[in-house]
Amino acid sequence: MEHIEIRGARTHNLKNIDLDIPRNKFVVVTGVSGSGKSSLVFDTIYTEAQRQLIETFSTFARRRLPKLTRPDVDEIKNLGTGIVIDQKRLGKTLRSTVGTATEIYTYLRLLFSRAAEPFVGFSHVYSFNHPEGMCPSCKGLGKRIQLDREAMYDPELSLREGAILHPDYKVGGYYWRTFVSVGLFNPDKKLKDFAPEELERLFDAEDVEYHYDHSGVEVKKKWTGLIQRLESYYVQKAEDELPKARRDAYQKFLVYQECNSCQGTRLNDTVLSAQLNGRNIAELSGMELTDLDDFFAGLTANSIQVMVQKIRSVLQHLIGIGVGYLTLNRAVATLSGGESQRVKMARQLDCDLTGLMYVLDEPSIGLHPRDTDRLLDIIHDLRDRGNSVLVVEHDPQIIEAADWIVDIGPKAGRHGGQLCFEGIGSMLRSADSPTGLALQRKTSTKKNARRLPQGWMEIRNATANNLKNISVNIPTGILCCITGVAGSGKSSLVHSELVGRFPAVVIDQSAPGKSSRSNPLTYTGIFDRVRKDFAKAAGTRPALFSFNSEGACPACKGQGYQKVDMNFLDDITILCPECEGKRYKPEVLEHLWQGKTIFDILEMSVADGLDFFTDRKTLSQLSLLNRVGLGYLSLGQSLSTLSGGEAQRLKLAAELDHAGNLYILDEPTTGLHMSDVRRLMVIIDELVEAGNSVLIIEHNLDVIQQADWIIDLGPEGGRGGGEVLAEGAPEQVCQIDGSITGRYLKEAMNYP
Repeated sequence: MEHIEIRGARTHNLKNIDLDIPRNKFVVVTGVSGSGKSSLVFDTIYTEAQRQLIETFSTFARRRLPKLTRPDVDEIKNLGTGIVIDQKRLGKTLRSTVGTATEIYTYLRLLFSRAAEPFVGFSHVYSFNHPEGMCPSCKGLGKRIQLDREAMYDPELSLREGAILHPDYKVGGYYWRTFVSVGLFNPDKKLKDFAPEELERLFDAEDVEYHYDHSGVEVKKKWTGLIQRLESYYVQKAEDELPKARRDAYQKFLVYQECNSCQGTRLNDTVLSAQLNGRNIAELSGMELTDLDDFFAGLTANSIQVMVQKIRSVLQHLIGIGVGYLTLNRAVATLSGGESQRVKMARQLDCDLTGLMYVLDEPSIGLHPRDTDRLLDIIHDLRDRGNSVLVVEHDPQIIEAADWIVDIGPKAGRHGGQLCFEGIGSMLRSADSPTGLALQRKTSTKKNARRLPQGWMEIRNATANNLKNISVNIPTGILCCITGVAGSGKSSLVHSELVGRFPAVVIDQSAPGKSSRSNPLTYTGIFDRVRKDFAKAAGTRPALFSFNSEGACPACKGQGYQKVDMNFLDDITILCPECEGKRYKPEVLEHLWQGKTIFDILEMSVADGLDFFTDRKTLSQLSLLNRVGLGYLSLGQSLSTLSGGEAQRLKLAAELDHAGNLYILDEPTTGLHMSDVRRLMVIIDELVEAGNSVLIIEHNLDVIQQADWIIDLGPEGGRGGGEVLAEGAPEQVCQIDGSITGRYLKEAMNYP
């Protein structure tokens, strides 16, 4: 049982590959974007591990769980229990914090119940999620959720016409009928003509008595204003605690304000009166983790050492992995994907189980090279405890530190899925594989071709978040990189200080569309033309070829799959048994255009589409996607499944023909193989040469050394950052002793 044995793996684009992966080792699976890495690690190895785990459950439990589909593989042997540490957010609820997610807050509550003075109660009393501990005004959220009065109504309409815009009061609905017929308002009078007292009665009144006739009987009731009524429903609920149908209304009509009663601490006055070494539990929760660890280092009483050591153990894991700038009261919904992953990883380091199989998805994302060194220490620790660690990764620093490397390729999509290399790290640099060849090619640093600034954007006395009243000149007309360790203030400088003062196009990593039904075809508008072409060939309506409309499979509503909530395990998706994932009714798939069904078109990759389509506009749009390295994407792939880097490059494709803009990109190399990074840099250079200014927040040394100008922030994250350490061309920055980035840049550039 020294190896995980895989035979005949054919999931997605995998080409019937066989390989043996050593157990209890640090293994990196790499390859160009879209080559099949995730198909092997997540969709084959982890999926089969999850399926086999469920097979060990009792018959009673298995009957209540869906039967997981076996991945397309002949055989997998010697799997361990799989644990995924991915970049999915830890949750959306405001009630989940870094402290609760890592269980540090649980131990902190226990510590306060034993050692704080005065004694106010047991552990549960210190919980902001418990009635005895929470602030009575905000119910432990730390924020009061209030309805945005201005967004609630259209003054140009009457009540009968639908002046109340909240969906609970849509025209014809139950609540709409109530206030139209209540007799307290003129339903045909436009709200702009309402007197102040009428508006006050409509929105804010409490217990105004009125009478109405019900089948000949006079009934007495009391009227409560719309604001009062809606706040009573929404005010104590976080977004993910609401039914799905109400979440859009939650986002559109509600605003957050810090609770005036507890000043955001979430706890009541009794709990806050208890102190440990001069600090209450809310003050400790608001400290940066590095400062909190220092605080606990000063607690020396023998009676509490077991709890203190447990808290410090997890704190030091978090600090060691580069998120020491976080606080325990930070809501997990506000963490980035990389921060979420690192918090999960630190939590696992406190697990004493062995023989597990940890699966990590690009853990280097968002990490400075210095923090990547710390990440490797964590990975080695997991391995040395007797676990297998499988990492999907592009970062050469991670790849070359692995015990074993699997390189999938040689290209993306249908041109990938082959085993190009497997072996120890020292052999990779001499291998004729995509990653081996990329490591052999040295990045050109264009020392003699640095562009000169065409002008400057002046930022003076910047203090957003952790910035230390800094002043900096940001160049225009060139490629500028903002660098620094995680939490050093890069995003604060760019997004909080620069954006808003200067017109800019921000190309971030948020999803291009919120709907899971959006895909590259709908995003580019190509799908409208395709459906019209199908309708013309079939002599019918375009709507028949929409999976959101007439043509949709009635069982899955055009999704092609059904999602199953596994509660204590990750959610899973299963193919729709009616359409088998094809999204359409059978009769729709009988129609052909140029020899293809509408489903065949959705299954094509961007690169395949370039060979299939002939009209100039479609070819131009697909060519742009291909240029930014997205040629492997399926035309029908849901945009909600794209990584942050893929989403960013999709948006970047729409900007390639523009000039005269300031473009801001936040870590555009996310998810990119080294060879793809070089392609991206060609495109960014084209943007600059076309007369644009490009500002990149980046950690990738291949990108940084090709910049015309660098602004390095630090020296640490959080309170220890927010200072300008270095400014200038890469050759200048790498000679500045105080620059952490400069130190790694000097080595990468082989600068004397």
